[in-house]
Amino acid sequence: MTHQQMHTETGWVAVPNANIYWEASGDPGGVPVLYLHGGPGGSLGKGGYRKRHDPARYWTIGLDQRGCGQSTPAAQDDLARLPLNTTQTLIADVEAVRKHLGITRWIVTGVSWGSTLALAYALAHPERVLGIALMAVTTTSRDEVDWITEGVGRIFPEAWHEFANASGARPGERLVEAYARRLAGPDRDDATAAALAWDSWESWHVSLEAPQMRGRYLEDERARMTFALLVTHYWSNDGFLADGEQILKRIHKLDGVPGHLIHGRRDVSGPAVTPWLLHREWPGSTLTIVDDEGHGGPRSVQALIDAVEQIAAGRAQAGGPGN
Repeated sequence: MTHQQMHTETGWVAVPNANIYWEASGDPGGVPVLYLHGGPGGSLGKGGYRKRHDPARYWTIGLDQRGCGQSTPAAQDDLARLPLNTTQTLIADVEAVRKHLGITRWIVTGVSWGSTLALAYALAHPERVLGIALMAVTTTSRDEVDWITEGVGRIFPEAWHEFANASGARPGERLVEAYARRLAGPDRDDATAAALAWDSWESWHVSLEAPQMRGRYLEDERARMTFALLVTHYWSNDGFLADGEQILKRIHKLDGVPGHLIHGRRDVSGPAVTPWLLHREWPGSTLTIVDDEGHGGPRSVQALIDAVEQIAAGRAQAGGPGN
């Protein structure tokens, strides 16, 4: 079945202060697979994730996270409620979609920020998870955020110098905090300028293998604002996973849940130390390092597909419940 032939159902789930867009493709009687997109502030985009899993055997579900994509309202249109947009709220939104679709348990997959959300969701609701398969693994810790906003500037010093100069940071203020303040502030012209500067930096630190990307990460102005606003909101708050809620400190609680951590050796935005540390503390997890890829790539995607197959096969052998 081709992507064009694949039947996809779409809809929205009403949750407090938002409507969450979801889409589901494949066989509703198949193994449910949840896909969580990156960002924060990304989207399902053109739905390429739907082509990863056999539609005759899987039911693949994606959702646009609160404040972005086709979920409403967009974050920049609801600034007064931005403080309510947290990882804990997103977990509740995922649960609302699961209940709406009548799913009991599903395989949870995620990419980049989506891997952080996937792990946070699994830790909150392990009884709903058949297994976890993640690519470009992050936990959005303070250390990771400081690296991607400041440390990685040692690799791209010319771009980072411009990024830092454009931040408007006050004495003692972290760069990510300065951008978060301006992007959520009342001066929307200044917010637009901050979004452009943030976007330019994003285009650099993911460009090790694709220098032609440098200069512009997102062309659409509204998408650019959504992404910059939500990324800085989450990163300046340590992903709302601090004070004992850090994923690495709790990952051992997923012992017994099948987990696959897939990461590119050349991912300078998020070095491979993150999945390696998780793997050490997560009994039974599998770590796959793809030496010749960065923040994702075709071999990483194939490893993710294979991981879902392994989880599904293990479920079938165990005779466990699905949706």
